[in-house]
Amino acid sequence: MNAPDETMRAVEAVLFASETPMTVTDLRAYVGEDADIAAALAALAADYAGRGVELVERGGRWHFQTAADLANFLRRDREDSRKLSRAGIETLAIIAYHEPVTRAEIEAIRGVQISKGTLDVLMEAGWIRPAGRREVPGRPLLYATTAEFLSHFGLASRRDLPGIDDLRAAGLLDPVDLAFEAAHSENSDGEAVVTGDEDD
Repeated sequence: MNAPDETMRAVEAVLFASETPMTVTDLRAYVGEDADIAAALAALAADYAGRGVELVERGGRWHFQTAADLANFLRRDREDSRKLSRAGIETLAIIAYHEPVTRAEIEAIRGVQISKGTLDVLMEAGWIRPAGRREVPGRPLLYATTAEFLSHFGLASRRDLPGIDDLRAAGLLDPVDLAFEAAHSENSDGEAVVTGDEDD
């Protein structure tokens, strides 16, 4: 076999054996500094395209996964234990769209306090992570999403998150969201918007 084939085989073997998605740098540590990892990944992705197992890239990390259209064959005996509350879903969405954000910033956007347990659940799921501290008094902890978040929701990067039009078209905006958006649009001419207490 020629050199590119050997590189492909090595990359394929390392990815199959890895328990977590790997970056090009991660792969280079196993396969060698001089190996053309990018070309090997592209060739492998093309080779696996359309098969039961595919090679995909999520947030700069590569891994093998079951083809999306075959996922239903694997769900028969698996119970999804990651049932998120509405607070959890809202918190995850805020972090994904505004990261990195502090707990206080999340609460300001939601309009209510969040329990520490909500953030713990998201971290245990592997979807968010501490991302340093904001350089302001008190140096509050920042939160951001993870590569596992991108992989779980089938996103190549945060740029693939749905926009407001996509959410509206999918019927994922409730009447309160739509009313808020309409009120915001009506006052987008520079007028200050005065709102009441969020809890009223």
